[in-house]
Amino acid sequence: MKNQPKARLATAWLDGCSGCHMSLLDVDELLLTLADRVTIVFGPLVDAQHFPENVDVAIVEGAVSSQDDLRLAQTIRENSKFVIALGDCAVTSNVPSMRNSIAPTRLLERIYISGATAQPGVPTQNVPALLRAAIPLHEAIKVDLHVPGCPPSAAAIAHVLTELLEGRKPDVASAAKFG
Repeated sequence: MKNQPKARLATAWLDGCSGCHMSLLDVDELLLTLADRVTIVFGPLVDAQHFPENVDVAIVEGAVSSQDDLRLAQTIRENSKFVIALGDCAVTSNVPSMRNSIAPTRLLERIYISGATAQPGVPTQNVPALLRAAIPLHEAIKVDLHVPGCPPSAAAIAHVLTELLEGRKPDVASAAKFG
């Protein structure tokens, strides 16, 4: 029996808490099965500095809140066959969107000047420009599958990955819910 080539899997963490990546790690024994079927080519679990070409599945957690997030999201879409919005922040912009009623300039001044106890001043070096509002991933790029949850359960993530690896589009409604 001829071995099939491994699927190229990427994960990305935009504006969120990393809870979705923690749930991904919580799939436990499935990680061993996944290791035989996928190569992780980008994400916080590997040392890749640039998003690669020819990604089969990209899993994106977090809202799009900055110019850097937007550029990465666009790069992911351009180079991925299938994009998953993982978790409520990616699906609805959830907690990151709580800042949307405050202009970015006012928000940064409140945090870094009014709220500072030492060295007040808005940082300017190596800080990405904020978008006017935090938005869900599908408002920035085409998303192929939304997996809600804060974070999604490991079982929901396992269901999604297993179905995709078997060549089927997962029925997320049976495996995941908001909150």
